[in-house]
Amino acid sequence: MTGNRSSHGWEPPGDWKRISTVDAHAAGEPLRVVVGGFPSLAGKTILEKRQLARDRYDELRKALMWEPRGHADMYGCILTEPVTADGDFGVLFLHNEGFSTMCGHGIIALTTVVFETGLIQTERCDPVIRLDTPAGRVTATAHLSGDHVREVSFFNVPSFVQTLDAEVMVEDWGRVRFDIAFGGAFYAFCRSEDLGLRLRPLDRSRIIETGMRIKDAVSAAFPVRHPEDGELGFLYGTIFIGPPEDKDNHSRNVCVFADGELDRSPTGTGISARAAIHFARGEIARDEVFVVESILGTCFSAAVRGTCRLGDFEAVIPEVRGSAHITGRHEFLIDPRDPLRHGFLIR
Repeated sequence: MTGNRSSHGWEPPGDWKRISTVDAHAAGEPLRVVVGGFPSLAGKTILEKRQLARDRYDELRKALMWEPRGHADMYGCILTEPVTADGDFGVLFLHNEGFSTMCGHGIIALTTVVFETGLIQTERCDPVIRLDTPAGRVTATAHLSGDHVREVSFFNVPSFVQTLDAEVMVEDWGRVRFDIAFGGAFYAFCRSEDLGLRLRPLDRSRIIETGMRIKDAVSAAFPVRHPEDGELGFLYGTIFIGPPEDKDNHSRNVCVFADGELDRSPTGTGISARAAIHFARGEIARDEVFVVESILGTCFSAAVRGTCRLGDFEAVIPEVRGSAHITGRHEFLIDPRDPLRHGFLIR
């Protein structure tokens, strides 16, 4: 900038909306944490708060997730008041299509943001945060090195298998074999070798197209149900499982979810559901840790730490571990005169 002009003292007009966020990523997958400026969300349950956000404030979700402030693969969350007596926060997760039920990478990134920015003050070595999510209570632990969150572990909601070794007809692919399991959201799991897919960034377009076709076909032929809440009963995405690039890891995990988003992380809810699948098949024992790569080669680990019954399903309690890093602090402005103030998407 030339001369002595400066914008340091500039303030936006009073009719502009101001929303504050802290941005982070977990294993490469973004999380935009809304920490100020979003309207208060009333409701006795998190699902009621999510419904209110959908009904009244979906334009704000689009403004924060879509271009020009975000992009087609953006992900975020809104902190709310807890709905339980011992909860620290409620949390709503949002993406390009709407509001999701749970998010593992989001828990890891949010926990990192909460403790590194001082949203919760602590002098404990490994502080715990209790989060009320649409899928249920999630308890996370921040493993600290000084003021830095080195790693986050969390106990996820009960995770279970709905269907093993099913098949469905998929256009251009014929009969495709899959499993369905829940780890905070429902996924269809396929082997990448069965489809001739390579799980690498270079093949992202083919991965997304194939994932969406499988999701649509499975959704039409195999309705899913959650035993406790009907709002959780929808297929969120397709996850492809393939061999790892690092032989010391268990496998590679690539998730296509929502409206064609491709997860950069190994997908915390996805490997929670995989823990249920592997445990049901006798492929892992209780407390056996397995490490899963993302499409980037970044890793989360998971283990079955307990079992329980959820309706008609035998469920497991997964523990997931990973790390996150803060990438920015923002104040987003929404000019009411801007014809593109609510965002847009071009893929």
